[in-house]
Amino acid sequence: GNGNTLTGQNGASSLPVELISFTAEVTSNQVTLNWLTATEVNNYGFEIERKLSTDWQKMGFVQGHGNSSSPKQYSFIDDKPYGGSKFQYRLKQIDNDGHFEYSDIVEVYLIPIDFALYQNYPNPFNPSTKIKYQLPRECKVLIKIYDLLGAEVQELLNENKEPGIYEIQFSSENLPSGIYVYRMSADNYLNTKKMILLK
Repeated sequence: GNGNTLTGQNGASSLPVELISFTAEVTSNQVTLNWLTATEVNNYGFEIERKLSTDWQKMGFVQGHGNSSSPKQYSFIDDKPYGGSKFQYRLKQIDNDGHFEYSDIVEVYLIPIDFALYQNYPNPFNPSTKIKYQLPRECKVLIKIYDLLGAEVQELLNENKEPGIYEIQFSSENLPSGIYVYRMSADNYLNTKKMILLK
């Protein structure tokens, strides 16, 4: 060998999968990834990885077509692009023998149109539940939990956040069963919802 690892045994292209395109688009707070292959040899499939700030995380897997000489279309929906406003995605194409290649990176910006506080899930809950909220601009966010008498039970969040959709977990460790109220204030936005702890 001449030390050139980019060519396969037959001198053809090294990539067992020829990727024609890889795109990402944001629709109604979801990110849809689409990609197209021209040819595939020995293709096990694609892991979808997402990066927010520093770390790449595996989001899912889409099965490949193995061997194919005709164009194949793939898609994947990230329905929880939470935690910020700028997301990067890449494909990790894996061969049947375990070799892999990374695609180019695509980037999307997800900025909600307005403030929102969503109903917690699950509800009723025990012992923990998730609260989703969204911000159209950077601001300080305060989320507090109260009992029905208006006494503060816990300050869940008090920090600056960039625009985006977020999810925060509330654990009810030592609290008695009952109805609680969670309240979010961010800039001039104020919203309150009820949740039920059922032990």
